[in-house]
Amino acid sequence: MTNNDILKKLRVALMLRDDQIVEILELVDFRISKSELGAFFRAEDHPNYMECGDQVLRNFLNGLVIHLRGTKENPKNPTDVLAKHKSEIPKKETSKERPEFKASQKDSEKYRGDQSSSKSGSSAGKPKKKAFPKGNGKPAVVEKVVFKNGKNKK
Repeated sequence: MTNNDILKKLRVALMLRDDQIVEILELVDFRISKSELGAFFRAEDHPNYMECGDQVLRNFLNGLVIHLRGTKENPKNPTDVLAKHKSEIPKKETSKERPEFKASQKDSEKYRGDQSSSKSGSSAGKPKKKAFPKGNGKPAVVEKVVFKNGKNKK
């Protein structure tokens, strides 16, 4: 397991965002940008992938201890800090702001093709299809298809 994998797993397990990781690293006076941090989380075959060094992981772990436990002068309860992280995560938007789209029940007789519609008002605005007589010289679709399976029949 590489340092990048460890960093990714800690990020997911503790539900940390990139800006929070940057703040944790600043607790131990280690400066890193969000773009450099994003390079650690990329796929290994990506052109901008960067391998996480031992120093970065060491500083992150030391900063994480200070972030969760606090200092000797100002101790913190780690469960309170983790609960605070969970409350900061934005909840998914509820359906109150978005209109709900529900499928309406379709009238089964209205949409059947083999029966004529009893309601004349629903089809008044739609153009009608041209009806071709059966003997107009157009070949049926099935007759047009030529099957070629790769073998010549003699």
